[in-house]
Order: sequence, then structure tokens, then C-alpha cells
Amino acid sequence: MASQFSVFMVNKPGVLARVLGDFAKAKINITAITMMDSAEHGVMRVVFEKPEAAREVLAKLNMPYNETDVLCVDLANKSGALAVVAEKLSKGHINISYAYCTAGGKGGRTTGVLKVSDVKKAMKLLQNHNKASKAETATRRSKAALG
Repeated sequence: MASQFSVFMVNKPGVLARVLGDFAKAKINITAITMMDSAEHGVMRVVFEKPEAAREVLAKLNMPYNETDVLCVDLANKSGALAVVAEKLSKGHINISYAYCTAGGKGGRTTGVLKVSDVKKAMKLLQNHNKASKAETATRRSKAALG
């Protein structure tokens, strides 16, 4: 589980660059990010490694934002990885309102960010997902090392 910030910005050139630059100056790493736009404003949905520090930067910038609990799932960067998670949540009757993923290296790991109807129940349903997923990667690496 992580805090996702939905930051509301004027949709003009340079605004996103300034905001991202201030996070960089504060040495706040971004775990995942997605942008949406409308005619009047843009909405940046972002998960930070240091949410407390991000709040301080947003306050200094006087940027309006909301915080939401989201589910962050460690995924293999391969076809079907997110589908497996969606299927498990579906069987548990948990709705996914929206989702986005980080970019990962080929054969590496990526993070799926999911806004779900019940974060705690989803975490229970998926508690073994990350363990199994990491074990699969370790097994794959071991076989590759042998060959």
C-alpha cells in the first residue's frame, strides 16, 4: 500500500517541468507517475518514495492535491503479469477503478499501481503474489546462470 498524490496543475508549458524539477531538487524519487489532461488543467497521479517530503514540496509550490491509498504490486515485466493480478482481484470481488505501471527493463521488474475498492482485502488476496513472483525471477536467473 502506498499514498498516491493527485496533483492538479494549470495545463500550460513549463508547469510540469517546474514541479518535477522541484521534486528532483528535494531528492524525492518517483516510484510511478501518470498524467491526464483536460482543457483547463492537468492531473498528475504520482507515487513517491518519500511522501512526507513530497507534501512539503507541494505546500511550498501551493499546488492543490489529494492523497489516496493505492495498491502497489511488484510485477514481472512480461505479457500477462498484470492480467494475473486483475484476475485474482476479480475472483475476490474487488473492483479496480484504474491502474498504471512503471516502465521496467526487459526481463526485469515493474510496479503496478492499482486504485481498488478495498485495499486491505486486496493486499490479503495478493499477499503471496509478490513472494511467488520474486521466487519465479530467482529461479529463472538460476537456470540462466547454469546455461
